[in-house]
Amino acid sequence: MGRFDPNLADDLMIRAETGDRDAQYRLGLVYATENGPDALVMAHKWFNLAAMSGDTRARAERQEMAEMMSAAEIAEAQRRARAWMAERQTARAA
Repeated sequence: MGRFDPNLADDLMIRAETGDRDAQYRLGLVYATENGPDALVMAHKWFNLAAMSGDTRARAERQEMAEMMSAAEIAEAQRRARAWMAERQTARAA
């Protein structure tokens, strides 16, 4: 997440990991502006999670990301979002 203040990115990650919908959306934006090999997948993942929580902005951004991704990349992003949700449910049940 090179172009952004590392402290801001760390804060967003912490908040996003706790389920903060706005932080998930903003973290998606951070990844969407990066050029790394995993950037689109990670952006889609975070937009997907925010969208599932009702963020309409994230739905639009997720669609935009999907238009730039291969089917395999979209599948990987969805797999990561499902894994994230499963981890949260397991943690809550413990």
